[in-house]
Order: sequence, then structure tokens, then C-alpha cells
Amino acid sequence: MSDSEAPKHHANQGAPEPHGPTSAALPPLTGKQRKLLRGRAHHLAPVVLVGQQGTTESVIRAVDEALAAHELIKVRMRRPEEKRRWAETIARATGAELCGLIGHTAILYRPRPDQTGASRSSTPDRA
Repeated sequence: MSDSEAPKHHANQGAPEPHGPTSAALPPLTGKQRKLLRGRAHHLAPVVLVGQQGTTESVIRAVDEALAAHELIKVRMRRPEEKRRWAETIARATGAELCGLIGHTAILYRPRPDQTGASRSSTPDRA
């Protein structure tokens, strides 16, 4: 995709400022990148569990900390009827990309900045 065809906005446009260290808006992931990340997440166990209370501040904080440590995580949700809304809320609040939602489990990705402050990418080029 050429620069002129690239989307001009971020998927989280209009959302509150993310908590995460990479609050600078990155272009949305492509379908190919999401598929790659879902494959990489296959062997991962969920690191955060969302209970009946939903997306509380403590859940958002736990997800933010897990993303800072791991970049790619799984979040398991207790109530399947709320899972899409909860996953999108968590992604928006943490500045992460929602790579997939499989069953009750969301896959989230947020690149960590390296020591120089530039974003480090473990996915293919965002071209």
C-alpha cells in the first residue's frame, strides 16, 4: 500500500489517551500482521482474567503492566456476552491493538519502546 493509500487516522481515534508508554498513534495493524501475532500468541496462557466486575481500573492497570513486560498477551474474560466490548475497552485504554478474540480470550499487542525511546517492532514492517 502506498503512502497516499494509507489510512489517515488511527483505529482508536476519539478514544481517551492510552495509559501505555507508546501513546504516539501507530498505524493500525494489517490483517497479515494480526494473523502473525495470533499465531505467536497461540502457545501463551492468559495473564489477566476479567471477572464479573468487568473492565475496572485494576484490570486496565494489570493489562497495561503485562503489555509493558510482554508486548503480546492474552486476556481471558468471564462473561462471553460482554467480551467484544470489554476487549475493545481494554485495547483503547491501554493503547494496544486487539489482534483477535477467540472464545473468551482476547489477544492484545502493544510494541514496547526500546532504550532510545523509539518503538521496537516485533511484527513485519507496518508498510
